[in-house]
Amino acid sequence: MEAIISIENLKKRYSNGVEAVKNVSFSIEKSEIFGFLGPNGAGKTTTIKVIIGLLRATSGKVFVDEIDITKNPNGVRNLIGYASQETSVDDNLTGWENLYIQGKLYHIPIKEIEERGKELLTMFNLWDRRFDLVSTYSGGMRKRLDISLALIHRPKILFLDEPTLGLDIQTRVSIWEYIRKLRCDFGMTIFLTTHYMEEADELCDRVAIIDMGEIKAIDKPGKLKEIIGGDIITFTLKDGENKNKFLEEIKRIENITNVKLLSNGIYQVIVTQNGDKIIPELFKKSNDLKVEIDSVRLKRPSLDDVYLHFTGKSIRESEESKEDLFRRNLTIRRARR
Repeated sequence: MEAIISIENLKKRYSNGVEAVKNVSFSIEKSEIFGFLGPNGAGKTTTIKVIIGLLRATSGKVFVDEIDITKNPNGVRNLIGYASQETSVDDNLTGWENLYIQGKLYHIPIKEIEERGKELLTMFNLWDRRFDLVSTYSGGMRKRLDISLALIHRPKILFLDEPTLGLDIQTRVSIWEYIRKLRCDFGMTIFLTTHYMEEADELCDRVAIIDMGEIKAIDKPGKLKEIIGGDIITFTLKDGENKNKFLEEIKRIENITNVKLLSNGIYQVIVTQNGDKIIPELFKKSNDLKVEIDSVRLKRPSLDDVYLHFTGKSIRESEESKEDLFRRNLTIRRARR
């Protein structure tokens, strides 16, 4: 497959000394849905802004459809569409007026704006509300309109930064369907960022796990989960003098391939098979050594487990704070209008 985006050794350091992106390299194929999975502050948005020319890289190479962004940051403007985390729609205009103005900014003829506008608003189930003020739209409708604005000039590549942040699961699933339709109907390449595990799993052909400005792994979601192996047992222990001895003993149990300490005092055990039969052995060892197991859980690998495996922490630790911040900022912006 041919790469439409190619990143080589990308670094971005801000003037305050913060290194947001650290020597990142990856490529995205034509018509691929590619996902950046990581928490707030991981470097997702910074990377996208460098790729689309809104930020200048500190070092490295960025090519979009063979255009060198580091040398020609304005060269890709007509090739890309971008929908940021916070919607850029104007509440004081109707949905149609928002779309019309966006089309004029791209110097699209009026007839084509009308044709494309109807096509987009129909696809995103907004046609019947096109003459209503955006201030009367729900959060999901505003997000769908915002994506429509990014599509009016028919870009080859669509960048979606946290496209479903703060939305309920039903609206989230409907936007997933629209994203799939864009790829299916137009062969569009889509690069999205997310901190929702199920979103990355459902949508993306490949996922890059990014944390603290570094890419920890890139592959298909299924392949990433295969890295973990078989069943996963997690447990917590109460403090005791034989705790370390217990951890050493269980490493010798057949079919256990890895024992590691995660965040919040949680231990993770990777089992090649028959995890349900390993749990009784854990309790037997704990009884023999008088170490108390406080809680235990058995499950199949998920992308959350993959993230834990590569970063040593759960992405869910930052989800709530990020959504709360998003909703608070949205409320403040509306109150000021």
